[in-house]
Amino acid sequence: MKLPALPNVLPFGHKPPRLHLDGRVALVTGGAGGIGLATAEALAAGGARVVIVDIDPSAVDKAVAGIGRPLAHGIRADVRDREAMAAAVTQAVERFGRLDIVVANAGVTPIPATIRTMDLDDFDRVLAINLTGVVNTVAPAVEEVIAHSGHIVVIASVAAFAPGFAGVSYMASKAAVEQFGRALRIELGITDATAGVAYFGVVQTAMVKNALDDDPLGHEIDMMMPFPLRRRISAAQAAKVIVDGITNRSARTIAPTAWGYYSLMREVVNRGMDEMLRSDARLHTLLHKLEQRHPGK
Repeated sequence: MKLPALPNVLPFGHKPPRLHLDGRVALVTGGAGGIGLATAEALAAGGARVVIVDIDPSAVDKAVAGIGRPLAHGIRADVRDREAMAAAVTQAVERFGRLDIVVANAGVTPIPATIRTMDLDDFDRVLAINLTGVVNTVAPAVEEVIAHSGHIVVIASVAAFAPGFAGVSYMASKAAVEQFGRALRIELGITDATAGVAYFGVVQTAMVKNALDDDPLGHEIDMMMPFPLRRRISAAQAAKVIVDGITNRSARTIAPTAWGYYSLMREVVNRGMDEMLRSDARLHTLLHKLEQRHPGK
């Protein structure tokens, strides 16, 4: 006997159509600089109106002025503040009448340290922004996105699956964001809304400059990576990857390209990489130097 279809259950294999940007409204956290600003600019160039959410009010004003107030609206909010993020979503809808796209991009890097020497308050800070901040962004927005058959993208990192050291809070937060995004995509399968995860290697932003270029030990860490993985892309290139993923409703996007091959073989490659790094004399020296920065620990 053929069972009747359950209400609101989409047919097997159903795929929502491509998401055209024209007339859509997008909210971007960490939107006043780096990847976030480049993404907001790319979305606006494609015909969307953008709501830029950032903790820096002067940077928000500058970003909105650069895009143009008819297309952009700025909100000063901290993604760690759950009530403020709910209010930001409400304000976005009041300003533009709807919300179709969410880019949960806000993130920070930790103070470089080993697990033995790290500041646990700094660990909490990174998790609160990089992980809980994503939840605080998505949760109040998801019903609006579903109502308009939109798309949510969470910004993870290749740090979610590559060997990591001297910044465990960042790796842990991005691995958790990856799983959050994957679960969200599955759960949205009962709707015409979609979600995806964006992974990036090294993107040339102020955050990367501070962590890898201006810090001598950060530079040593950077130089230990094989060249294909060390290759950098610009914030504009990262934004194009994000926007293409939104319009195609992609489950995952990754750049630079070399990291895509790594990701496909992550389990096999990481087993060897973890052991190789564990025994690497250069890394031992670097870790000793790093721990000497925190002699009181």
